[in-house]
Amino acid sequence: MGLLTSTGTPLKWEQAKQYANEVRTLGINYFLSVYKKLKEKENSCLKWGDEVEYLVITYDDETKNAKLLLNIQEIMDELRKEEEEAMKIPNSDLLQIEPNMKLRREIVSKFLKPNEVAITLTSFPRLGCPGQFLEPHYEPTGPIARSLFVPDEIINPHARFQYLTSNIRERRGSKVAINVPIFRDKCTPDPFIDPTISKDRNLFPEDKEAAEGAALPNHIYMDSMVFGMGCCCLQITFQACNIEEARRLYDHLALALTAAAPIWRGYLSDIDCRWNVIAGSVDDRTKEERGLEPLKNDRFVINKSRYDSIDCYISTDKTLKPEYNDLDLVYDRDICKKLMDNGIDELLARHISHLFIRDPLVIFKERMDHNDDEDHDHFE
Repeated sequence: MGLLTSTGTPLKWEQAKQYANEVRTLGINYFLSVYKKLKEKENSCLKWGDEVEYLVITYDDETKNAKLLLNIQEIMDELRKEEEEAMKIPNSDLLQIEPNMKLRREIVSKFLKPNEVAITLTSFPRLGCPGQFLEPHYEPTGPIARSLFVPDEIINPHARFQYLTSNIRERRGSKVAINVPIFRDKCTPDPFIDPTISKDRNLFPEDKEAAEGAALPNHIYMDSMVFGMGCCCLQITFQACNIEEARRLYDHLALALTAAAPIWRGYLSDIDCRWNVIAGSVDDRTKEERGLEPLKNDRFVINKSRYDSIDCYISTDKTLKPEYNDLDLVYDRDICKKLMDNGIDELLARHISHLFIRDPLVIFKERMDHNDDEDHDHFE
């Protein structure tokens, strides 16, 4: 996703798409610039960073209700101050990771009320249920997500996320459609048709999509980016000693495991992994790119969402055999040629040119004036 440093005026999709090729070119130029500077660098020390994502829940003992708390932005500045003070204490030992995690939880808890708690839960089971699942409560009638289940107030206030939500919908030509198979037992209707999905709302043109086939029978249907991007996890960043080690780490870390999200919109699902939900929540592919219509306005048929499992291995290690890369990789051949002409090996060139088959979704108008090889925003 990149650091949330960009400020300025985000462009709506109709404006942003005009700059797509320019941003791709600038992003590739930045990659080449960094690669040429660092390709011979050796023995960089191990550095790492971790990010623990939390849900903050407020409990109402009288009504026996637990709700997601939305006012966390109000205390973020104070949290940052506390973190900066804690960071002044030297901390370079791997053995300090667990105490540091404990310290961060204590800092967060200090700013919460007695009936509020930060929990490391992958997804909030009641997100998008009928009734009140947020504190404060808002009705799901916002024009950005246009969701049947969640309000726009749940979106991170940083402009990137609001425009990412709307630009995905506009580029795709519809809302995202996430369908998770329902868990079946002897009491589950066959077929299961979710009675909580509104068939009568007529606020936005997209309201009809669920009834027209977006909501599949025997599935739990979700229609907004927040169902995926609202999931939590532990994220780790490593600095490798050189490029070869970084590529080897990339391949090995593709095997990371995740299985802790069995409940969506109050229903028990037949899976317990958040991966497909996240992938579906940011799937901006058009009908042509999904192979539902012949290619006319788009360049490629793309078999996955922009956020999904990897499509190729990139290690230079001798343990990587060519037959392991057995997927039909979709990539931009012009970009691949440019990379190879500039000294990038074919394996890495195909990987980068595969990433660049996508359009940039959030472009800040002011950043288009920063078009040199040192600007990483376009690569992000």
